[in-house]
Amino acid sequence: MNLRSSWVTETGQTREDTRLTQTGATTMTDPVKVRSGILPGSYDGQYRLSGFWTFGSAAMSATVSEGRAVIQGEVSQGAFPVTLPASEVVTFAPGNAQYRRIDLLVLRIHDKLYDGGERTEATLEIIQGAPEQDPKVPLIPPRCLPLYEVLVPAGASAGNGGIPWASSLKDLRTPIVALGGILPVEGAVLPGAYPGQYQDAAGALQRWDGGTWVSYPSALGGIIPSSASTTPASYTGQYRDSTGGQLQRWNGTAWAPAVPGPYFVDNGDYGDTTSTTYTSTLAGRATNPLTVSFVAPPSRAVAVSFGAKMRSTSNDHYAYMALKLTQGATVVNDVDDDYAVIAASQNMISAANTRRYSNLTAGATYTLTAFFRVITNTTTLKAGFDNTFIKVDPLP
Repeated sequence: MNLRSSWVTETGQTREDTRLTQTGATTMTDPVKVRSGILPGSYDGQYRLSGFWTFGSAAMSATVSEGRAVIQGEVSQGAFPVTLPASEVVTFAPGNAQYRRIDLLVLRIHDKLYDGGERTEATLEIIQGAPEQDPKVPLIPPRCLPLYEVLVPAGASAGNGGIPWASSLKDLRTPIVALGGILPVEGAVLPGAYPGQYQDAAGALQRWDGGTWVSYPSALGGIIPSSASTTPASYTGQYRDSTGGQLQRWNGTAWAPAVPGPYFVDNGDYGDTTSTTYTSTLAGRATNPLTVSFVAPPSRAVAVSFGAKMRSTSNDHYAYMALKLTQGATVVNDVDDDYAVIAASQNMISAANTRRYSNLTAGATYTLTAFFRVITNTTTLKAGFDNTFIKVDPLP
C-alpha cells in the first residue's frame, strides 16, 4: 500500500512521508499537490508580501530579504518548506558585450533521488539566460520557485554602472496561505482548487465557484462598493454603488439607476396664447414646447407635478395648462380639463397640480408635453404663463 503517514510507524518514516503529509502553509491545487509560493506578511503590517523581497545593493549585486516559502515537487515528492532566516547577497555575471539577457533569481530544491545529481539541498540561485537581441526568459528547472526576473544590459559590469535595479527587476513572487485561509493575490491570478475557496484580489474578496472567481458582493447579493465598481455583474438584479455615488441595478444588459428619476424640466420665459384649443406653443417664448421624457419604473406608476405662474387678461376668463402623455407616436393619455391647472386672474398667481399615471410599461420611455389655452376669448384676450415646470417622480 502506498498510503503515507507521519509519526505513526515506529521506524522507517522517510523525508517523503513527512513532506507528503504536512498540512501547514499549503494552498491546494488538487487533492495532493499544493501551490508553490511565499508566506505573506511584513514587519509593520503595511505590505502583503515582504518575504524574499530583493533590491539592488551594489552594481552587480542584489540583497534578498529573509522569508519562508513552500516549493511543490512531483506528486510523489510532496512539498518542500524552505526558510531564509537572514538576508542574502547574490551577484550577477557581467553583461554580454552586444546583447541583453534575462536572468532568473529562484529558490531551488536539489534532490538527488529524483534529479540524478549529487546534491540534496535547498539553494538560492541565479539561472542565467542567453544573451540575445530579443532576450527570452530561461527555462525553469523542476522544483524551482521563481522570485524575480533581472534584465542584465549589454556590457553591464561593476566598472560601468552595473545593473539599473530600479528598472531591471520584475517581481514574480506569489503568496500562499494555510489550507482554508484567504489568499492575498499578488501577481498572476490562478484558478481555485475547490468551490468555496476565498482570495483577496484587487481590493475585493472573491470566492471560487468551481469555474471562476466571483467577487464577494456578487456571490452574496450585496451591493458592490464603488471601490470595486469595475467588477462585472453576475446576475440580473444585482446592485452596485457607482463611482458617481448613484445606486445602480444590472438589468441584464447594462447598469441603470436603481431608482430612476426624478425627471424635471422648466422654462422661466414668459409666454402667452390667444388659442381657445390646446396648443403647445406660447408666443414670446424662445423655446417651445415644454417636454420631459422618463423611463417607467418597475412599479409601472409615476407621480407627475406640473404648474406655472399664470394669468388671464380678464377675471372672468380662465387660463388652462394640461399635459399630454405619449409613447413614441402613440398618445397614451390626452390633455384633459379635469386634470388641468386653472387660473382666472389678471394678476400672476402660482398654481400647480399633481396626478398619478398608472399601468405604464416598465422600462419603456414616455414623454409628457405641456399644452395651454384660454376660455373664453376675444381677439384681445390672452392667457399668460411664466415659470412653467413638469416633474416626474417614479413610484415604488
